[in-house]
This record gives sequence, structure tokens and C-alpha cells, in this order.
Amino acid sequence: MIYLLLAYEFFKIGLFSFGGGYATIPFLYHIAIHHGWYTVRELTNMTAVASITPGPVGINVATYAGIKTAGIVGALVATMFEILPSFILVIIVSKLLRKYSDNFYVKALLETLKPIGCALMTSVAVGLIKPELGDLKGLVLLFAFLLLSVKSKKGPLFYMLIGGLVGVVRVLI
Repeated sequence: MIYLLLAYEFFKIGLFSFGGGYATIPFLYHIAIHHGWYTVRELTNMTAVASITPGPVGINVATYAGIKTAGIVGALVATMFEILPSFILVIIVSKLLRKYSDNFYVKALLETLKPIGCALMTSVAVGLIKPELGDLKGLVLLFAFLLLSVKSKKGPLFYMLIGGLVGVVRVLI
């Protein structure tokens, strides 16, 4: 029975949490309160660990929550059922896009979604930056990276590597 409940809850999360892994947190919080499979403190820890491990945050948290709730099989169920709605939607959308890619309205919709995606990413960035506003070193690094990104036009991996190195050096100093 626990596997069916895990499948149901994580399918809902996968279906309704648009906006990336962090959008799953309210659903995961509901699970912590409603089902008691893990505590809110454990959810905070899961999110922190999922943020620093490779892969999407939502999937990592689903895997951790599943293993905490029902072992290895629970991890597989939670992960698979969180991914399943996206998998189904991608198949449907790709078939529709292939069929209607030359349609004026489809092109207009896709062009409209670009700034919406940028706004969502900006919103998350602002939320992540707010706690650091009191840290002068952090602000200097932020503006240095912004300036560097405007001037050098390198790919995101370059900035992630440089940011990681700067973070390690900053912690050590």
C-alpha cells in the first residue's frame, strides 16, 4: 500500500510542480505534514543535500524521500513516478510541435514563453541572492561575475567552475 501512496503523491508532484526542482518543495512539505514519512527538518536536509549532488533537485529529493519512506523500492517508485508526468508531456508536446511547428500561433506562443522563462529564473536568482545582500564579499563576487559574463560571453559551465573555485578559496581564507 505504501508504494501505491508513494506513486500517487510523487506523480502529483511531477504533474503539478512547474518551475524546476524547488517548485516541488511545497508538495514535499505537504507530504511531511500529512503523511509523516519524514520531518520538516529532514526535508530541509534533503533539499540541501539534493542541491549539491548531481542531477535535478526535485528528482534527488524524491529519491531520498522514497528511500527514507520505503527503502530502495520506495526510492525507485518515488523517482519513477515523479518523472513519469514530464515524460508523458514531453512526448505529447514533441509530437504536437512537430506537427504544428509552422503555425503562426505556435511560433508566437514559443516566443512568448522565452521571456517568461527568463522571469522565472530571475525570480529564483533574486530569492537566492537576498540572504547574501548583507555580505560585502558576496556582493563584490556577484557583480564581478555579472561583469565577467557580460564581457566574456562564456558558457554556463565556465562560470560554474570559476564560481566553485572561488567558493572553495573563499571558505579556506
